[in-house]
This record gives sequence, C-alpha cells and structure tokens, in this order.
Amino acid sequence: MGPRVLITRLVVAAAMMTSEMGATATSTLRVATFNASLTGDQHVARNEPVTGSELFAQLATGDNARIRNVAEIIQRVRPDILLLNEFDYTPDPGRGVSAFRANYLQRSQSGAEPIDYPWFYTAPVNTGIDSGLDLDRDGIASGRGQDALGYGLYPGHYGMLLLSRYPIDAAAVRSFRRLLWRDMPHNLLQEVRAPDGEPWYDPAARAVLPLSSKSHWDVPVRVGAHSVHILASHPTPPVFDGPEDRNGKRNHDEIRFWNDYLTAGAAGAWIRDDRDGRGGFEGELFVIAGDLNASPVEGDAIPPAISSLLQHPRVQASTVPTSAGGAAQRPENPHAAGHTASFGLRVDYVLPAASPAWRVTGAGVFWPASDDPLGRLVRDPRQSSDHRLVWVDLEFQPLP
Repeated sequence: MGPRVLITRLVVAAAMMTSEMGATATSTLRVATFNASLTGDQHVARNEPVTGSELFAQLATGDNARIRNVAEIIQRVRPDILLLNEFDYTPDPGRGVSAFRANYLQRSQSGAEPIDYPWFYTAPVNTGIDSGLDLDRDGIASGRGQDALGYGLYPGHYGMLLLSRYPIDAAAVRSFRRLLWRDMPHNLLQEVRAPDGEPWYDPAARAVLPLSSKSHWDVPVRVGAHSVHILASHPTPPVFDGPEDRNGKRNHDEIRFWNDYLTAGAAGAWIRDDRDGRGGFEGELFVIAGDLNASPVEGDAIPPAISSLLQHPRVQASTVPTSAGGAAQRPENPHAAGHTASFGLRVDYVLPAASPAWRVTGAGVFWPASDDPLGRLVRDPRQSSDHRLVWVDLEFQPLP
C-alpha cells in the first residue's frame, strides 16, 4: 500500500480486541452509501474562488450546521459500513477523516447517539488532476473543471471515503484509478464524436483519459468469518456536456466496469488494477455501493449499463430501498418512492451479492416525510445534501 493511501486503525489495542470480538459474533450487517456533498465548493459563498481547503477548515471547528446535519443523519441510520461520496480527499487524515470523526461523528448531534468507525479507507481520485489538454474543446487547456482527468476544481475534489466498524484488509484492496478508458473492450469512448463526425478526443487525450472519473475500489472488510468486498465508485453525471454526450458515455462505461468485473472469464480479463493485478472479482460476498448517477427508467443516463448491473446474475437487486419523503415529493411518479436525490431520480445504490451466505432483511432511503421531526435534516439540500443516505440490511446465514 503506497504512502498516499490512507488506511488506519485508530483505536487502542483493547478497543480493537473488543471490536473484533463483536465482529466475530455478528449475524447482521447494515451497509450504506451517502453522497454527503462534503466538498470545498459547498462551503464558500456562491461565485467565490475555491482553493480546496474550505471543507477542512469547517471540519476542524465541529460547529458547521450543514456538516452537523450530515453527521446526525449517519448517527440516526447507524450503518456498519458506509461509503461517503463527495468527501474531499486529502493525504492528511488529521484534516479530513479524523477531524470528521472526532468533531462530528463522535459528538452527539441533536440528541442522536455518537458513532465511531475505527477503520477507514481513502485514496487519491482523478478529479481535479490536470490532464494538460483541452478536453472540453473550448480552446483553453485550463487544467481545472472539464479539462481535468475527472471533473473537479482542485485535486481531491469529490473524493470518496469508506468508513467501517469492522477491520479493512488493506493488503487486499484493489483500486482502478489509472485504468485507461480506451482499454475497455467495446468502449463508448470511440463513439464520442464532434458534430462534424470527427473523434471528440484526439490521440493525446485518448492516451491519458482514465475510465474512472474518480476511482473504482474493491475494499475487503472482515466481518466475523466473512470477507465482504465493498465495490465503490462515483461515475460522472451523464450531463454537463453537449450533443457528443461525452459524460453520458463515460458514465455508461464506468458502470459497465462493474458488470465486467463480476462476470467470470473473458469479460473481465482486460481489467488491470493500479498494482498491475489482472482480472475480475474472485470472491463471493460483495456490495456495490455509490452514487452511480444513473437510473434505468428516468433521467439522462444511457440505460443499458445500469440495467445490466441490476439484472446481473451475481447481484441481488429485487429489494428497492424506498422512503415516505421521496414518494410524497412526486406522488404522480410511480418510481418516486425509490428516488434517492432531491432532483427526483434513483441514482444511489447499495447492491449486495446474490449469495446463500446472506439474505436481505430490510432497506431504506433516509428521506423522512415532511411532518416527521427529522424532516428538517433534508427539507432543503443546503441543510445537508441533495442526495439521501441509502442502506440495506443483511443477515448472515449459518455456515454449513
């Protein structure tokens, strides 16, 4: 594990022993994902310049109302394993995850019980990294925004963070941040074309553009006798482009990666991780988690990738997390109860493996009805996030 990849056990030996004893005895597991909008651009006035340090200044105080609400949502739902999308990456855990844990999660928010995650994983992402090229073809290679390897205003923007009550197997983590888009067989990169029919991206761009706008992770978590792999990602939104649909096509292929990763044989043979490991998934238990920015029935995404993932024989997708708040927001929409964002789409997913080793016992979206006292946490996106925390409950079956 490289020095920039942070994986830590932030408890004393006695606490570690207690936690691992609890992990061994567990029969249930709650896994969640939450695009929490914990980014620098959410913590400055509109149209003000963003430097990338804004979030960390707020994490240090413990008194930011928006971050307190995010922490309270987590405390109310109490996931055992939680993927946070849009948590800015920093190589200094003291400014990032450690400050969030100590100043927000470990302090009661509005009477909710504090919560701690002794283990976490975070790593660099492609967002905000200068490509050196004019990727959006506006005539300026700005090094920011649309000209970065993944859209972002600074390196680490829109990062990812995995929090866990159970030990993370650091040595076995696989990341795919450097995997090139052009290396995916039958990719849609070759179909991104300008109005004149010419390729949108020139050879120099195709030689450096990664598949992942942030990263793709396979993070094994040791839960008692089981190794549960969290397959985490945050594909780019399929909007904010033009008729060439470069973001829509990248979103499709970022999701399709998981289809290939889970399919045995030749489908995943092309995959190479950042440590030169080859091939797809070889374990049994996994949970796909993240803001995938795609719905199979609504919105601007190209449906085949997300539809195929939901129908994959290794994925258990029959239980759709729902909420009273989502259903009430758009009562005329038959899909509204399953929406996971204030803009009215299902885009955030927690998809467990189809395995006899466990069964789904519950699922939900934290979106209280308007008359619920906790509705204050999500009534306005500026109070917490424009996304909702989504969780699935799993019960392990007795081992033979």
